[in-house]
Order: sequence, then structure tokens, then C-alpha cells
Amino acid sequence: MAKTLMYKGHPLQRKDSIIYYGSFADKYIIMLQILETKKVKDLDVASKVSVQLQLTDPDIKSRDRIVKKSEKDSLYAAIDVAAVWLERALASR
Repeated sequence: MAKTLMYKGHPLQRKDSIIYYGSFADKYIIMLQILETKKVKDLDVASKVSVQLQLTDPDIKSRDRIVKKSEKDSLYAAIDVAAVWLERALASR
């Protein structure tokens, strides 16, 4: 079985240009979407990343699930914000 990648105690799952941070079993999850990349040597590096704190409730319309959103110019900056948002959201239950 594949080991799940974890960051600060929460799972990270990638599908194409979208990375989900957190667990769908929790009330909130973060969706990171890589909008633009640039070449650094021979690697594609994220240069524009959308960060969205979302409710996981399937009964809510997808556009109404978004609690907070932002754009960052690197995956590092995006995951940094994501970790803070997720911690605060999950702590405020």
C-alpha cells in the first residue's frame, strides 16, 4: 500500500495540478491549485498557486464551500498559508 505524504500532521494528495491538504473526514480541507509554472533548469516549478480553504460538506454547493482564498507565487508560500488556515479552521470547532 502506498504511504500517504504528510505535512504538519495532515495528508497531502495530488491529482494533476491540484493538491488536497487535509482529510476529507474533517470539516475543512485545503485545495491548492497550480495555475502557472516556470522552467527552472529542467523542472517545472509552480509560479502561481491558488489556495482555498473549503468546507468538506457534500451537501453544500461547490462555490459555497469556499471559506477563504488567496494566490501565492510559490508552492512553498501556498502550503505555508494553507497550514495556518487549516490549523485555525480545525481548532475553531
